[in-house]
Amino acid sequence: MWGLRNVRLATGEHVGVVDVVVSGDRVVDVGPGAAAGVRDAQDAAGKLLLPAFIDTHIHLDKALIRDEVPAHDGTLAGAIAAIQECKRRYTVDSVRRRARAVIEDAVLCGTTRLRSHVDVDTIGRLVPLEGVLAAAQECADVAEVKTIAFPQEGIIRDPGTADLLRAAVESGADIVGGMPHWERGEGAQREHVRICFDLAERFDRDVDMHVDETDDGSIRTLEMVADEVLRRGWHGRVTAGHVCALAAADDVYAARVIEKCARGGMTIVSNPVTNLVIMGRGDHGLIRRGLTRIADLRAAGVNLAFGQDCVGDGFYPFGRGDMLEVGLISAHAAHLSGREDFAYVLNAITGAPAKAWRLGDYGIRPNARADLQLMTQSSWEETLRRQQPPQRVWFKGTLVAATETVRHIRDVTAVTA
Repeated sequence: MWGLRNVRLATGEHVGVVDVVVSGDRVVDVGPGAAAGVRDAQDAAGKLLLPAFIDTHIHLDKALIRDEVPAHDGTLAGAIAAIQECKRRYTVDSVRRRARAVIEDAVLCGTTRLRSHVDVDTIGRLVPLEGVLAAAQECADVAEVKTIAFPQEGIIRDPGTADLLRAAVESGADIVGGMPHWERGEGAQREHVRICFDLAERFDRDVDMHVDETDDGSIRTLEMVADEVLRRGWHGRVTAGHVCALAAADDVYAARVIEKCARGGMTIVSNPVTNLVIMGRGDHGLIRRGLTRIADLRAAGVNLAFGQDCVGDGFYPFGRGDMLEVGLISAHAAHLSGREDFAYVLNAITGAPAKAWRLGDYGIRPNARADLQLMTQSSWEETLRRQQPPQRVWFKGTLVAATETVRHIRDVTAVTA
């Protein structure tokens, strides 16, 4: 048993400093003086304690291939085409090494749960999945990684992928992915959605699709997905990522489909860090931000999370699995600057993805799993503004990462000597 004395919490019933006590992999007590009888209790001196972040939308199989990707036009289509040659050269070991590097970086940045889309198609077949599963196993002592079988190249337009998706789920993929807007025509898009939900029903899996990642407001596969959720009763088990086209759609459609998303208990994952870079490439003057209708979804009560999406690949040259950075960039892009907005940003990288994962033991409360991070600042607002990594990160009650920063100004002779 161990504890932290005098921490501050960003949410919950407690105001001021409290103690947090951990036994095994569980938080067992939270409150003023709770650690008074705990021998191994450290004084946090009023610093902020947060639950570890959750990145519920990342591509670990593609990560860190930027230097191998040929030049392209910077668009989504350009990146998909450019990465195909890289994918042909993947080995299980190359995917494993790159994925492991990003998982470990994410843990250092306070993220201990990641949900990774993994390409499943006739180009790479199951090599990307095998590599990410191997990395997940190697990192099981510091993080929990879930995999999504993701048909990046389409299903109808890439014959053979439907069988590979089934094989991926049988081989250990946790979630069924999809990308219906990538198909040619409405009929193929509907068939794509049907295939994915049939597979999810057959193997009792949740669904997490890339949906309408385009500037074209006439692309409307989000409603196809939402209708399927309602028809099959897959409430609370479906996530739609990106949903950029919703911002360009007319208000009547947007209101109708947002209501369906809310009724189906869907989660929407916006990925501003990547979509700011790849969307709006054809715009001049007023350039679209590549975001979904975050304000409208928020007002309707739809569960909304932010994701890293890409790390150093053909879509996005930046990123390091740092959800604090994702939160800051998302706040800029979505005009989230008020006090309640700051709380919304925090929820979008903690509570909202936890809801998408259907976690019953997340947070800082008795019986929650002790995935925690101790920040250097005393408030969430300052933590988001200052962008300093957590001092300590715990996974299942075990200390798994630490960052010590020494800063000097003016009198630096002793440091530089």
